Amino acid sequence: LPSPHSTHVLHRPIASTHSKRSTAPSLDRQTNKMQRLNKIANQLLPENEEKKRATVRPAASRRHKVGILTAGGLAPCLSSAVGGLIERYTEIDPEIEILCYRYGYQGLLIGDSFKVNWEMRRRAHLLQNYGGSPIGNSRVKLKNVKDCVKRKLVKPGQNPQDVACNRLVKDGITVLHTIGGDDTNTTAARLAFHLEKKGVKLQVLGLPKTVDNDVYPVSQSLGADTAAEQGAMFFESIVNEATANPRMLIVHEVMGRHCGWLTVATAEIYRKRLKKADMLNEMGVTAMKRDVHAVYIPEMHLNMEGEGARLRAIMDEIGNVNVFISEGAASDLIIKEKEAKGEKLPRDAFGHVKLDKVNAGQWIANNLKKLIGAEKVLVQKSGYRARSSPANTFDRNLIKSCVTYAVEAAFRGESGLIGHDDQDGKLKALDFKRVKGGKPFDTGSREFRRMMFEIGQPVERTW
Repeated sequence: LPSPHSTHVLHRPIASTHSKRSTAPSLDRQTNKMQRLNKIANQLLPENEEKKRATVRPAASRRHKVGILTAGGLAPCLSSAVGGLIERYTEIDPEIEILCYRYGYQGLLIGDSFKVNWEMRRRAHLLQNYGGSPIGNSRVKLKNVKDCVKRKLVKPGQNPQDVACNRLVKDGITVLHTIGGDDTNTTAARLAFHLEKKGVKLQVLGLPKTVDNDVYPVSQSLGADTAAEQGAMFFESIVNEATANPRMLIVHEVMGRHCGWLTVATAEIYRKRLKKADMLNEMGVTAMKRDVHAVYIPEMHLNMEGEGARLRAIMDEIGNVNVFISEGAASDLIIKEKEAKGEKLPRDAFGHVKLDKVNAGQWIANNLKKLIGAEKVLVQKSGYRARSSPANTFDRNLIKSCVTYAVEAAFRGESGLIGHDDQDGKLKALDFKRVKGGKPFDTGSREFRRMMFEIGQPVERTW
């Protein structure tokens, strides 16, 4: 997988050393600590970067009140990012008040939050070991007034955006960290713009969370690598079901509504791990039987007849077929087919058709079963395991660099989505005007085409 490389030089984060006492260090001790931190940081920075970088200020010179919320679906970065933000602020100034809103924008609307106390700060490092979100997620769209009223998050006649802004002002929040996808972060940016017109300054520093890795202009979103790795490990167990019945078709459905990045990355990691495994060909434990035989993603046209003939040959040769498919692959075709039959598909607060009702994996299984002569079909989804796992080493390092930059940006007075720019590879606070979702997977990439060539699946030209 391509790793994000930053050319922006950051000072090395100082390891957290927490006192066993339940009270914060004195201001004098904290000032001395900040002087040592800045001295080390300046030694690591080139002269030209040192002039650009605003020195982290001691607690007495500037005081923020920080808000944190996580929103949207889960991803293997939320717990790590929340813990990292708490740790970094505590290292710089343990007297800065941190407020966590429960269940994302829902907590902001109804005023459901809690203050991070010293015991939470002292043990925040433990959050690195867990998946999910310690402060809770929800899917709430502030623009969907009807849905907010229906869920009793606002009263009839109230504007959710005004309610959220009033809550931020009442709580005295000056810096809001939002950990979520494009909608979560751009919503927060709109709140800041709305408050600015009223003369209230709010810094918004977002962190890009999505297992789909489909946010412009971020080269690598937090948690995506872990999700791909967990999906690969999931299939390492599921593939053994191919021995449970002759002529078995296994369909592995992977998350990804509009973008096939996660499906492709999962297949690539799985195949890399498979190539390192020892086989026993004499007893039928072969790489061919365990390999991925087809990959279907939203960015590719699906030729059912052609694929049926190709996979039928594989089934006849080895006795099983393994398919990886994005949950959003062929979704337009499936939705049109279902609605033509009179089915009414439910939608979420964002207006998206709920993909568990589309069920792309089962649809492809039903269509391929007859075409390839499968005797038994098994459809398995790795989504919940992939999105709820703790961050792996790659993502922890990525999260740490982004969190460190985000906290420093707060003291510099910046706002933006923290991530590596896909244009120049630099870690920066990306302008929210550039942020949007729906970035497609590049089917012209060399790694993808090499994999498709190896498994024998035709790919349309993209040039």
